[in-house]
Amino acid sequence: MSDVKEQQEEEEEKDLRSVLVTSVLTLEKIDQGLYRGSHPWVPRSNTLFGGQIVGQALVAAGLTVGKGLHAHSLHCYFVRPGDPRVPVLYQVDLVRDGRSFSVRSVRAVQHGLAIFVCQASFQLDQPSPMEHQCCMPEAPLPESLLTWAELIDKAMRDPLLSERHRLGLSKILAKDVPIEIRPVLPIDYVPGTPLEPRQLFWVRAKGHIGEGDMNMHRCVAAYISDYSFVRTAWHPHVRMPMRSMASLDHSLWFHAPFRADEWMLYECESPWAGSSRGLVLGRLWRRDGTLAVSCAQEGVFRLRQKTPGAVPASKL
Repeated sequence: MSDVKEQQEEEEEKDLRSVLVTSVLTLEKIDQGLYRGSHPWVPRSNTLFGGQIVGQALVAAGLTVGKGLHAHSLHCYFVRPGDPRVPVLYQVDLVRDGRSFSVRSVRAVQHGLAIFVCQASFQLDQPSPMEHQCCMPEAPLPESLLTWAELIDKAMRDPLLSERHRLGLSKILAKDVPIEIRPVLPIDYVPGTPLEPRQLFWVRAKGHIGEGDMNMHRCVAAYISDYSFVRTAWHPHVRMPMRSMASLDHSLWFHAPFRADEWMLYECESPWAGSSRGLVLGRLWRRDGTLAVSCAQEGVFRLRQKTPGAVPASKL
């Protein structure tokens, strides 16, 4: 009877497993150092989600390193938009295997051309007497906050909301994103209102990932880290007519063990924007105040041409 119960529990746990593990970040091995990834979720832009490419590339790199080695840094460039109609091939180059560190170069290819390149470094766990970190910002607990869906639903009930913003919020609501988000700032947001170049929200993967593979939690965090990240730089300029925005590069540093299926506080801030680019820095904190991941990204922002005689957004 106990064996049957254990089997049932295993099946239930499997059913509850995050789609990030069962499909989004699962790769097919084609040859030594060559993997193929699919994309079950495509954003409204009809190009591939950058976080998925980053996460899959880190999965591919991790499949070529020895046991006990964990990703500690990742530096990426997005060089072409991804095509959602075809799979992505990941070519992994074994750059170096040392006593403590291993370095991998990954090239993501579609239609014979690179759409993304990155360098990933892995390290054996090494205790160190030299330790310090900055302080986690204060924030309400995630259980006390509304979800993105609840905030959007609340905003859409506003009779003064324009039809354009209502349509945009409906499209956001229709996306089946495999992560849970509970924003801290702002609590009440009126679409089209300029904000500080800062975001603070709790985030975690939907479903269960498990404790076995630390690198998988880091791959999921890499996926999560790109969600709405570069948009932070646009917050003060939301009245400007945006034509497009896209990530140019993305870097991650992993500091401490964490579980990506447990709540983490994502702190995002843009210290600078100019020359059609914006820089965003981020930190992922564990609930106990431990700094788990640091992130950095630069994006390109294209504005629509201004109508002659229009008042600049900065004067509104």
